[in-house]
Amino acid sequence: MHEDWLIEDILGVGNNLKYPKDAKRYLDKHQRRLDAAIDAYYQEGGSRTTVASTSKLNALFEKYKDPTGDEISIDGTIQLCQDLKVDPENVVLLAVAYELKSPRVGEWNKKGWVEGWSRLGCDTIDEMKDTLARLRAKLGSDSTYFHKVYDHTFGFARTEGQRSLAIDTALAFWDLLLPTGLTGGALKHDLTGEDVDMGGEESSGWTNEHTQWWFQFLAEKGGKGVSKDTWMMLFDFIRSIDSQFLTHDAEAAWPSAIDDFVAWARSVGKVPTPEAT
Repeated sequence: MHEDWLIEDILGVGNNLKYPKDAKRYLDKHQRRLDAAIDAYYQEGGSRTTVASTSKLNALFEKYKDPTGDEISIDGTIQLCQDLKVDPENVVLLAVAYELKSPRVGEWNKKGWVEGWSRLGCDTIDEMKDTLARLRAKLGSDSTYFHKVYDHTFGFARTEGQRSLAIDTALAFWDLLLPTGLTGGALKHDLTGEDVDMGGEESSGWTNEHTQWWFQFLAEKGGKGVSKDTWMMLFDFIRSIDSQFLTHDAEAAWPSAIDDFVAWARSVGKVPTPEAT
């Protein structure tokens, strides 16, 4: 990617670039890794060119708010998505839900709306459109940020009053999140501490094919739902496991669903058993 484009990504696409030298310094400092440069720029003193207007954000909230309630609900969310020109099922909305602290699908309260968009430096639809592109890139490439959005998604997607996610709901959100993290690198294989002999082959990790195995396993296994422990630990499992599951430790503190998945994958011949390697 051309350096000017990288600098624009750091400062915010579509904004007036008043600080390109600062952005370039952060880019160089972090070996041109866009995700790390963006985080450092905004956390260590980088600033946006404009301060979001609370009055403008309040007006936008009123535009989308349910006329009979105090929150933006499903109808308002659909209208917002139309104005932002984004599909309501686009994965970037999970990042927006995290940023605005949305409590549930299709619900946005005023406090989260104003504080969230203010932190992101947006008070117009056009600025929000630009920010969606930045959040989408960060979600795919930044493992720490992906983990935060992934964590928030469990409570966001869960039916009020329930402790677990319905299987179908979990599958739908995994189908949005996992390909994004795998493609962008947020879920890249972490080789830290890996010492299993891979038979001379380069170690690789979880792929989209493994995701389909996981879905197949859950469909065959059945059950009422996915616990938060399973949801959260799957993130760690995906980042740490090798493609053949040779590094899986059955004595470690993995949820039983993950141990059962490894056993299932071996029993149906998806991966070799340790004795066969």
